Amino acid sequence: MSRIPLAAALLAAALATPGRAHAAPADYPTEALGDYLLGCMASNGQTPDALRRCSCSIDYIAEKVPYDDYVQASTVLSLRQVPGGGRESMFKSAPWAQAMVDKLRQAQVEAETKCFGHSG
Repeated sequence: MSRIPLAAALLAAALATPGRAHAAPADYPTEALGDYLLGCMASNGQTPDALRRCSCSIDYIAEKVPYDDYVQASTVLSLRQVPGGGRESMFKSAPWAQAMVDKLRQAQVEAETKCFGHSG
């Protein structure tokens, strides 16, 4: 079985399993949770342990960052990767954009420490 179908099967089982250690964040859509889990597992391994740790991570982030803020910070991060000096340049230096990104990154660092047992 290839890694992607295995990850998808693990993800489907986790999202469908009642009584998980943590309830799914109420305002995070299932698609967003699945997207985060797939990306996290791609970085951390396609194992049940990685799924458990990645689920812990997104649950922790969702406790600290409302979904709308998560989407906005993710959008700012994406726009910062666009080369050039067009309209997206305001997202590279605006204090309000930096504050959104800082809030998300802080939650990610805390989730990394809590769920993966290390920092950085």
